[in-house]
Amino acid sequence: MAETATDRIQITPGVRGGKPRIANTRITVADIVIWTEQGQSTDEIVTGYPQLTLADVHTALAYYYSNQAAIDQQIHDSEMFAEDLRLQCEESKNRHRATSDGDSVPS
Repeated sequence: MAETATDRIQITPGVRGGKPRIANTRITVADIVIWTEQGQSTDEIVTGYPQLTLADVHTALAYYYSNQAAIDQQIHDSEMFAEDLRLQCEESKNRHRATSDGDSVPS
């Protein structure tokens, strides 16, 4: 039996947060979308990730356009999570600097 395009997209709880990804890889549909939005061509993506085929990349993009709102929300949520972590690290560094300089840090 021939493999279909939908067979190339997997959603597995516990793998990449259960996000849709290219089958047998950890590369998500959102990864492909972000790379294309950053200006990478499909050929450049395949060159950078030789485990992918052009069909994989096009399948991921087709999946994205069929599920755009959900994938866009995943991308947004990931960006917000990363920003929260960045802010927490920055606050932690600032507290560490303040205590290293002998200053007291208000609680």
